[in-house]
Amino acid sequence: MDYAFSARMRALRPSAIREIMKNFNSPDRIMLAGGNPAAESFPLKEIRELSAEILTDKANEIFQYGVSEGYVPLREAVLARLSGQFSLPQGAGNELVITSGSQQAVDLTCRAFLDENDVVLCEDPSYMGALNIFRSYNARLVGVRGSSDGLDPEHLEELLKTEKRVKLLYVIPNFQNPSGVTTSLEKRKAIYALCKKYGIVLIEDNPYGELRFKGEAIPPIKSFDDEGLVVYCGSFSKIFSAGIRIGFSFASPEISRRIALGKQVADVHTNSYAQVLLHAFMQKHDLDAHVRGIQGLYRQKAALMLEGVRANLPECSFVEPEGGLFVWVRSPREDAFPFCVLAAKRNVAIVPGSAFAVNPDAPSPSFRLNFSTPSDEQMERGLKILGECMKEFLKS
Repeated sequence: MDYAFSARMRALRPSAIREIMKNFNSPDRIMLAGGNPAAESFPLKEIRELSAEILTDKANEIFQYGVSEGYVPLREAVLARLSGQFSLPQGAGNELVITSGSQQAVDLTCRAFLDENDVVLCEDPSYMGALNIFRSYNARLVGVRGSSDGLDPEHLEELLKTEKRVKLLYVIPNFQNPSGVTTSLEKRKAIYALCKKYGIVLIEDNPYGELRFKGEAIPPIKSFDDEGLVVYCGSFSKIFSAGIRIGFSFASPEISRRIALGKQVADVHTNSYAQVLLHAFMQKHDLDAHVRGIQGLYRQKAALMLEGVRANLPECSFVEPEGGLFVWVRSPREDAFPFCVLAAKRNVAIVPGSAFAVNPDAPSPSFRLNFSTPSDEQMERGLKILGECMKEFLKS
């Protein structure tokens, strides 16, 4: 049958990472392409113990429907943490909605604001999951140039002046996916000032912010939002468990009401068991200490990967991240896609830079490496193979 799929679905492209993983079945494969947290970062012992407790004591909360905004004790705990850890204001000025990962928070914000052919401005390159969300609403994507300390405010203002129907700006200020870049405080303030000047809603996506293993933390853009323009999206996927799919939006009451209404349409509410479990962990264990352990783990793994990149890919330049999960490498050639194909033939999976581009058909000299998922031995062996592939690639 010739199915009449919607124009929105026809505009979507499959995730390059998931396509690589789906077709990458060799037992000797080395995955440097993913974005999963390290398996050893999950607090499995505590989860087992807490699960037994809540199955006995919280059965009604776990197995019944919940409110769309989220489990009230968890929302209160997250709000208190945001206020204490990130200086984000509580009270009547902002409200929090629990979502199925921060990606759903981005999606529901787009559902609230975007009409067909509206413009979304974003860093280029940017997170492919968010790019596909924007495409699914038939929005027009326009990339903003960036540098080593975040996107260029001058280019942003140029686009705000010339582009019609700009509705949203999407940024990942901390350890940006895929580039690993952290936006400076000066640029954060300049970006917010421009959103304020032109009346643009800013989606501040911060799934990696707590994975800082170097340097000093920088306040979120949301912390100086005095007009309710910023929708702050956070996640527990990287600091507790990716599989439980707990994220949140933190925004003005008017925006939060729209997000909650969209959630009623999407999935009614986020998984109740996961919400109660996370709240129990936050109440009975030291989440901050757990996060510090993850930071130490990634500090070691990132150092190992950077050492391997320097030793095996001397022809390439790279961004040295202060946190997060990725190293962004630039090859000497204009298009690194053939290199990624060559690496896959040698059973090493990496992601071509074009997968993160606003225009995915344009060539990219870069590729993304992940250090959180592979073992140390796999990382060392994979980077050695990449070095051999790069020599072959540059000769061709």
